[in-house]
Amino acid sequence: MQIPYTRFWFSLAAFFFSVGHELRAQVPYQDKPFLQDYSVKYYVNKPTASLSGVACDRNGVIQVFSSEGLLHTADGDFLHPGTLQPDQSYRFIKDMKLQAIGSQNQQLVYLSQKAVLSNAWAGKLFAEHQLPKATSFVGTPDLTFLVSDGSALNVVRDGKLLWKGAISGDDVLSVRFQPATNLFWILGKKSLYTLSGANFSLTKVFEGTGFTAFALANANKNVIIGTNDGYIELDAASKKQIGAIHRKLPWTEITAVAEAGGKIWFGSTKGAFSLRPDGKFDYYYGERWLPGNQVVSITEGPKNSVLVLTTAGLGKICFKAMTLHDKALFYEDQVRNRHIRNGFNASLDRMEKGNLATGYMSDSDNDGLWTSMYLGGEIFRYAVTKDKEALQNCRESLDAMERLYTINPVPGFPARSFERAGYINQLSDPERWQHSPQPGWDWKSTTSSDEVIGHIFAFGAMAELVDDKNLQRRAITLIDTVMSHILSHNLYLIDFDGKPTMWGKWHPEYVNAFPINVGDRKLNSSNLTAMLQTAYHFTKKEKYKKKALELLQKNGYLENLMRPMSIIGKAPADADEHSKHMSDGWNHSDDEMYFVGYWGLYRYAFDENLRAKYKQAILDHWQAERPEKEGAWNIFSALTGAKNVDIPEAAWYLREHPLDLIDWEIMNSHRKDIEPIAPNFRNQTTKEVLPPDERPIQRHNGNMFSLDRTRGNGNSEHSAGDIWLLPYWMGRYLGVISAPVGK
Repeated sequence: MQIPYTRFWFSLAAFFFSVGHELRAQVPYQDKPFLQDYSVKYYVNKPTASLSGVACDRNGVIQVFSSEGLLHTADGDFLHPGTLQPDQSYRFIKDMKLQAIGSQNQQLVYLSQKAVLSNAWAGKLFAEHQLPKATSFVGTPDLTFLVSDGSALNVVRDGKLLWKGAISGDDVLSVRFQPATNLFWILGKKSLYTLSGANFSLTKVFEGTGFTAFALANANKNVIIGTNDGYIELDAASKKQIGAIHRKLPWTEITAVAEAGGKIWFGSTKGAFSLRPDGKFDYYYGERWLPGNQVVSITEGPKNSVLVLTTAGLGKICFKAMTLHDKALFYEDQVRNRHIRNGFNASLDRMEKGNLATGYMSDSDNDGLWTSMYLGGEIFRYAVTKDKEALQNCRESLDAMERLYTINPVPGFPARSFERAGYINQLSDPERWQHSPQPGWDWKSTTSSDEVIGHIFAFGAMAELVDDKNLQRRAITLIDTVMSHILSHNLYLIDFDGKPTMWGKWHPEYVNAFPINVGDRKLNSSNLTAMLQTAYHFTKKEKYKKKALELLQKNGYLENLMRPMSIIGKAPADADEHSKHMSDGWNHSDDEMYFVGYWGLYRYAFDENLRAKYKQAILDHWQAERPEKEGAWNIFSALTGAKNVDIPEAAWYLREHPLDLIDWEIMNSHRKDIEPIAPNFRNQTTKEVLPPDERPIQRHNGNMFSLDRTRGNGNSEHSAGDIWLLPYWMGRYLGVISAPVGK
C-alpha cells in the first residue's frame, strides 16, 4: 500500500532530522593545511656517468658532481621529469679538476685536487690543502676546512695549513662539523673520531664495524651512524651509544645519512626513508619518488625540499602546504585533463615510463562502475558547493551512463561500455563486444552486478541531491529502466543472447544456493534490497516495495544481509564447486559493492526498524574493514550517523594518497619495519596497513595490504575520480570533513 503523500514527506523529514542530528554528533575532521609530498625527478642522460655528490645554494641552484664533471638540473616539474645536464654556466670550472662538491654558509663550495674553492665571496675562497687525492671536506662558518684523502687529514684556512694528521688502521669515509662545540667529526669504516677546532686534538670516541655514512642531528645533540646493517645513535656530548642498533627499518643497508627539513633522512640500496616523530618511517621507493633506488647522497634542497641523489639521477622531494580541498582541486584537474573518455571516467594506459604525453584513455570492463563512483563524487561536490563546473561534469557523465542503456538493443539492459565501430580487436576482451544498432558504434556485453549497483547508487544520489529537474528526471528514469528489466526477468540481468550474465543474478534460487558463510549470499541480498528500495523511493511503484518485502521476509534476504561478517569464509567441504570458487579468499570487489550499495540500503530504508537493522549490518562490516583504514568505507559508514567510524583514519587515507597516481613498480615485501602475519582468508599481509603513498595505487576494490607491484613500470595512470574524489566530497556532504580552515 502506498504511503500517503503528506505522511511520506513527514517521515522523510523526520528521518533527515534524525540523521542530521546524529551526524552533528560526529566530530568532523578539520581540514587544516598539511605538508603534501611529491617528487620532481631528474634523470642522468649518460648511463656511464657516476654520480657522487649534490649541493644547493641560497639561490636554489642545484649542482651534482659526477665522473663527467659538474651537472645541473634542466627542465623538470612534477609528473614531467627533467634531466641532469653538463653545467657550463661558469665555463672555467671544468679546468679546476674537481673531486667533490658541498655547501658552506648556503654557498656552493668545491674540492679540487689543489684547493677548497668557490665562486661565492667574489671568488676569494681558494684554500690549498696539499692532498692531491682529496675526496671529502667540511667547513666552519669562518671558512676553516677539514680535508681528507681517505687517510690523511689537513685543516686549512686562508691558504694556510693549520694542522695535519691521520687516523690509523681505518679509512676516512666522511667528515662533519659541530659549531656549538667547535668539533670536527670524522667517520671511518670502523671508528669515529673528533678533532678539536681549538687545539686540534684528535680523539677516537667510538668503534664498531660496517660504518657507511653519518650525520649530526637533533640540533647536533646526536650522532647518527649508518651501517651496512642498520644505524647507531650516539649522544654527542657523552659519545655513548643510545640503545641498541636500529634494524627495524625499511631497509638496513644504509648508504647516506642527513638531517634535512627537521627530519633525519637515510639513503639505502633500496630507496630513501625519513624518521617520523612516532618512530616509524616515511619510505620513498621506486620511480614514484626517485630515478633509481641506489641512494648516493642526501641534502637539504630549495624551498622546503630534500635532494636525494641516486645512481640513476636526482629526486627532489618537495613538501607543499595543502588542505584536502586544495588536493581535491588538483585531482579535479587531473580527471578532466586526461581521464574522460566518451564521458566515462577512464585510466590512461600504454604510457612510456610515466610519460603522460604517450598514453591513451582505455576502455574497461567497469566503465560504468568507475564512472558511477566519479559521478557520485561530483554529485556530492555540487550538493556542497553549487559549483557550475561540478554540475556540468554531472551532466556529461550522466550522458555517458544514459547511453549505456540505448547503445544496445536489449530493453533496460546497461552495456558495460561503448566505443566507435571498427576497433573491437584493439579493445579489452574483444569477444565481449557487439555491434550497435546505432551506426558507427559497438557496445560491450556481459554486464555484471557491480556495474548495476554502481549505477543505482549514482542515479539515486543524483535524483536526491541535484536540483536540476532534467537530471533528476533522467536519473529516476534510469533507475526504473534497469530495475524494471531485472524485475521482469525474474531477478536476472538478461544479455543480448537471452541468457543471464555471469554475475547479474539476484534470484533466491541462485542466492540461497550458496552456503550461509559464502559472501555472495549476503552481498546479493544486500545489494538487491538497496536497489529495490531506491527504485521504490523515487518511483513510488509498489512492485519494487512488494518484491523487496517478499525477499526480505519470505526468502531470507534480511537474514542473509544481517549475517555477521565474522561468519564469512570458505565454503564447507561438501559445497558445490561454484561456491568453493567464490569463497577461496576475501573479495575486495565485494566490499566495494556492499558500501556503494549501503547508500540506498540505509538512506532509502522502508521504515525505521529496517534502518536500525541496516545500520547494525553496515557497522558490523565496517568493523571488519577497520584494519585497512580505507577512507571510502569509513566515510560511507558515517552515513549511519555513528559517532565513531574512524574519520581521522579516513582523513589519513586522503592526506597520504600520492599526487602521482601512475602505476610505478613498488616493493615493500623486503622491509624490516613491517610485521608480517600468517596467511589468512582476508589476505591481510601485515599487522598494520602501509600509507597509500608507499604501496601500489589501487581502486577501492583492491587489497590495501598489497605490498608490491612488479608488472609494468610507469605504463598507466589511474584517475582520482573514483579513488579519491568520491570519499572526499562524500565526507564534505556528510559533514565529517570540514571546509578548508586556517589558510
